[in-house]
Amino acid sequence: MAEEIWRLPRVAATIGMGRSWIYLAVQEGRFPMPIRIGSRAIGWKSSDVLAWLDSRQRRAL
Repeated sequence: MAEEIWRLPRVAATIGMGRSWIYLAVQEGRFPMPIRIGSRAIGWKSSDVLAWLDSRQRRAL
């Protein structure tokens, strides 16, 4: 199965954080880096986002 690439609205809805938080966390190395999918478009690998979310949930326990 091919890897899904999620755009910002889906990433934000999945993790429950906003655009500004996501870009700041990427800049600080606290969130996965997006990949370029076009000349003016980026997205995140769904597996990277879900792994990050899983690591946060495990830390909260």
